[in-house]
Amino acid sequence: MVERTRIDSAPDPASPADLSVVIGRHVRAFRTQQGLTLRALAARSGLSVGFLSQLERGLTSISLTTLRDLADDLGHPITAFFEDGPAVEPPVAAPAAPAPAAPLAAVPPDATSPAASPGPYFTLTRGSGEHSSQFVSGLRTYRLLSQRAPGLTLEPMLVTIEPGGRRAGAEVHEGEEFAYVISGELTFIVDGTSHVLRQGDSLHLRSNIPHELNNEAEELAVVVSVVTPRLF
Repeated sequence: MVERTRIDSAPDPASPADLSVVIGRHVRAFRTQQGLTLRALAARSGLSVGFLSQLERGLTSISLTTLRDLADDLGHPITAFFEDGPAVEPPVAAPAAPAPAAPLAAVPPDATSPAASPGPYFTLTRGSGEHSSQFVSGLRTYRLLSQRAPGLTLEPMLVTIEPGGRRAGAEVHEGEEFAYVISGELTFIVDGTSHVLRQGDSLHLRSNIPHELNNEAEELAVVVSVVTPRLF
């Protein structure tokens, strides 16, 4: 997996319009790298040619779940679509000779590659947010609460949702989701039934049930969200 796009606490997050342009540029680059036409990618992804054309030009946004599926169709991790700069694949270097086996060592907090040897793997993230990564999608901001480590599959996030922050529709995917409302008010629609959650309320569900999360109130909502598999 490529390195995650990281936004330190000082810079302001990119605007939704800027982010749409960045994502669209990568979609077009990854599509052309594979020699795919818009029609071919539409057939592979199940998305319309018109939507993909607007997406590549930065004229429309895409939900994270749909982007994750599109990333799989294009053979890239979802984080690659958030990276600033030209979407060009680096040349593939010749594989290096295998190194001699080394004794087991502690896993660093930002480890990303799976490990074959069993052992106690963990990450430690300080409250200063120095090593946290942040992603913006529309009116939602996702701050990752832990770094990658071998064998760990949970994706804990602190999510802030602006008033009017809605998903395009109900989502269905593998895994589980847990949400705990820190502040504000959120509406969870699970299998067609609406549930209003306020500060201190929580919800836990299997993600193969149609669900969506909206902020229909007039104030910012903050929620701790834990999902599997990892979203970013």
